[in-house]
Amino acid sequence: MGALSLRLPESIHRHIREIAKIEGVSINQLISSAIAEKISAIMTEEYLEKRAKRADIDKMKAILNDVVAREPIPGDEL
Repeated sequence: MGALSLRLPESIHRHIREIAKIEGVSINQLISSAIAEKISAIMTEEYLEKRAKRADIDKMKAILNDVVAREPIPGDEL
């Protein structure tokens, strides 16, 4: 496992400390989890951008045109 020295403004450090306490985890665990979430979000965005470039809009429209028109299930109208 790698070590990282990080300087943060006191206000951010205070918020991290408070959130970690509320969540019942260490500051290290909280920061590690937050970074993992950010990495996942960036990787997902990159993946979706690559997939979108391969998309065939005409094929997508053809698939959507085959969807049967029907009334929405009660509660799904909005």
